[in-house]
Amino acid sequence: MSETEKPKGHTLPKDEGLTNGGNNVSSNVSDEMTEKFDLATVYVSDAQYNRNIFFGTSPQAVRLYLLYNHLFMQTLVYVFIIINLALALFEDPAVVPLPIWATSTIEIICLSAFTVRMVHYAKVIPRDKFWKDPKNICIIVIVTLSFIDLTIYGALKATGYFAIRWSRVLRPLLLVNVTEGRQLRRAFRSIRNALPQISYVFLLFMFSVLVFSLMALKLFGKRGLLTIDGSPYFTDYLDIVFDLYVLVTTANSPDVMMPAYNYSVFFTIFFILYIVINTYTFMSFFLAVVYNNYKKYLKEEVRQLVKARRFKMCRAFSLLRETCGEGGEPVVTQAKWNHLVKLVKPNISIAHQELLWSVLDDQNKGHIGKFAFVQLADLLSIQVITVKSQPHPIQICFPSMYNSSVSRFIRNVVHHRMFVYVYDLIILVNAVFIGLDEENPVVSNAEWGDFVLYAGGYTSRQILDIVFILRVLRLIRLVDSIKRFRAIINTLIKIGPTILTFSQLIVVVYYIFAMVGMELFKGKVQFFEPNSTSPDQEYCGNPLLKGTTFAKLNYCKNNFNNVVSSFIVLLELTVVNQCGFTAVTHVSARIFFVLFHIVVVIIIINIFVAFILEAFLVEYTVDKSDLQTSLEKKIEELELNVQQDGVDTGLVDAMESNDNELGPSEAGKQKPSLMFKIASRRSRTVDGLLQRMFETDLRTEDFNEEEEPENISFSNPAFDSV
Repeated sequence: MSETEKPKGHTLPKDEGLTNGGNNVSSNVSDEMTEKFDLATVYVSDAQYNRNIFFGTSPQAVRLYLLYNHLFMQTLVYVFIIINLALALFEDPAVVPLPIWATSTIEIICLSAFTVRMVHYAKVIPRDKFWKDPKNICIIVIVTLSFIDLTIYGALKATGYFAIRWSRVLRPLLLVNVTEGRQLRRAFRSIRNALPQISYVFLLFMFSVLVFSLMALKLFGKRGLLTIDGSPYFTDYLDIVFDLYVLVTTANSPDVMMPAYNYSVFFTIFFILYIVINTYTFMSFFLAVVYNNYKKYLKEEVRQLVKARRFKMCRAFSLLRETCGEGGEPVVTQAKWNHLVKLVKPNISIAHQELLWSVLDDQNKGHIGKFAFVQLADLLSIQVITVKSQPHPIQICFPSMYNSSVSRFIRNVVHHRMFVYVYDLIILVNAVFIGLDEENPVVSNAEWGDFVLYAGGYTSRQILDIVFILRVLRLIRLVDSIKRFRAIINTLIKIGPTILTFSQLIVVVYYIFAMVGMELFKGKVQFFEPNSTSPDQEYCGNPLLKGTTFAKLNYCKNNFNNVVSSFIVLLELTVVNQCGFTAVTHVSARIFFVLFHIVVVIIIINIFVAFILEAFLVEYTVDKSDLQTSLEKKIEELELNVQQDGVDTGLVDAMESNDNELGPSEAGKQKPSLMFKIASRRSRTVDGLLQRMFETDLRTEDFNEEEEPENISFSNPAFDSV
């Protein structure tokens, strides 16, 4: 191919005519074509990364839009969001206290950055679209309220009055409503869609808890039973309700049933029935309801996502299309396609570019229609690795030694399957000896590691332990060699982007509850260092905790005195009960902890489990997308796959250029000088994974071919009727 690569240029090559029925495009329309290519590049890029922003199509609006989506600008937004969230470390109650003027200045800078970002966004999209977008309104309200709260708080503190930073609970909502937070918004929509059905199950669940609590009051309330700390057992109805709710999490099991069990073994029937009905049955119902609703609405959302990206590709096609033949079929020529691909993906090699074109133009017509063009975004999302066939460095430096019979024998041994088995066996035996190391005086007392530098106060034994830990990680390779285990590992790796999304969701919820918890419970429980001689250490600095299990078990560090300890307490609340704050405040404090458990455990974690279930089923049932299969078939057809020893092809010879210099091939006949392989079946983005999960349920065409893409405005997927 004679076309030269100009990835950074936004002007058409002068020496290359973009053909239209054999006629060169005249130079007087070069500027117009450049603008069309710029706009088409934005459409294809948006389709590839599933951006769904309605922006203006003027050259100035396109330039502003490109700047808005620049990686540096997006990274800068997240940097300011992280700084804004991290201010809680330095604000009262603080981990590291800073003056009010310092934290206020930093917050003003962050809020100003968010304001500038919103102004930039308002310049990109039409004004009516801007004010109709709920996330823009949310950001404006959050920034405005934060400025108001900051002003009031500073004034009250300056005059010596008590003040609360109530706007801190709004900070994590910025993470949700920024343009780049579409995955997080999708997670919140999943929660919103699941809430109606969850509420019905939750009402039945609470009805069951209330009924069992009433039964427990009548069974045990008048028998004079005492708990382990000497308090009356099951005599207060509200306390019984809370204890039985906690029993669902198994956090207070078997403590809650021991007084009744000690009195009579038959009372265990009550608790067995309660656990079977509420812990196993209702908790399973929650997961089933969440999974059913999650899959139902997410499938619809993915369908709309696919529809949106196809519309964008149709817009790009309409900008570059030409009329082919007498029938007037709209097509895009290879020259225009090549130039577009170089603008969308500047670092793509000519070899890779030719490979993608050969997949779309399988009949070598020199042009493609709309259906093939629309697949470009999906094709660019498939990670293809270009492998250059080069001789081994030893072969270059010592060819006679490398080609000797001994060298060939060693290479054959290493490539043999038995060598892999022996290597895996060595890893397994090595792990066993590492486990027995502490009992071996010969190894444990050895001084062979003394040559390691004693940097940072580490002894050679400590460094050796770290090395052993790293060596144990070799077992991952052994596990990955088993097919069934590999499916599980692939699922874990595949859901990595989703774990990041749900991690952000957890951070948002934790941050909000942490801010509320600090205002409600800060200073109520104090932690004393182990070497402290203060008498208050016995009851965590609060006389109300004297003699309580909370103080006896030394839970004093579980407090809301700063944001770090607050997050740790909330993490513990995910799986256990935290009852100490009821003693130092009011019984109504339980509402805070129960509400947190409902939001995080019953709703969010169940949604995450639902996604894992679907991803795991996909890993077992869905192999590859049709487009990826076509790409692999084309690579094999051209005999350019890495696993084969094929012969040179004309395609490879035609793809050599200054940008992609090929090293000398081994013996010039064993392998092509350039080969390809699909990097992985895994999707690199959450959107790609979602589309792969539901692609078998999507219609082949999710849009009307007769509609003009330019006249269609596709909004973000939403389900307002739910």
